Amino acid sequence: MLTESRDEEQIIARVAALDIGKAELVCCVRVPGKGASTPRLQEVTTHSTMTRALTELANHLVDLGIERVVMEATSDYWKPVFYLLEAHGLDPWLVNARDVKHLPGRPKTDVLDAVWLCKVAERQMLRPSFVPILHGVLL
Repeated sequence: MLTESRDEEQIIARVAALDIGKAELVCCVRVPGKGASTPRLQEVTTHSTMTRALTELANHLVDLGIERVVMEATSDYWKPVFYLLEAHGLDPWLVNARDVKHLPGRPKTDVLDAVWLCKVAERQMLRPSFVPILHGVLL
C-alpha cells in the first residue's frame, strides 16, 4: 500500500560557492529570505585574490552566518582561499572538478558557474575532497 510522504527539502540554509581564478574570484551566497514570499536571497560578488580582499570576504561570510563554502579545485589557486576561510571558522569544501562536471546544467561563465555551484551545494549534491590540515602555515 502506498502512503503519502511529506519530505522536507533538505537544503543547507546558508551556503556560498566560489569560482576561483588566478587574480580574482566570484562568490555566490544564498541565504533564507525574509518571509514566505522570498524563499531565498542571492548575492554574487567579485573579489581580488589578494589577502586583504580574501579577509574581507571571509569576514562578510562569517557575518552572514554561512554554514558551508564550496569551491572547485582549479590548479593551486584554491589553497590560500581554502585555508584563509578555514582560519576564520568557516567550513570550506573543496570539490573535485571531475565530480562536478558530470552534473547537468553546468554553465560556462564564472558568474553563472558560481551561482550553479551554490545551488548544487545547497541541495547537498556534492561531496568534499580530502584536504590535509596544515598547522602553523602562514598565508
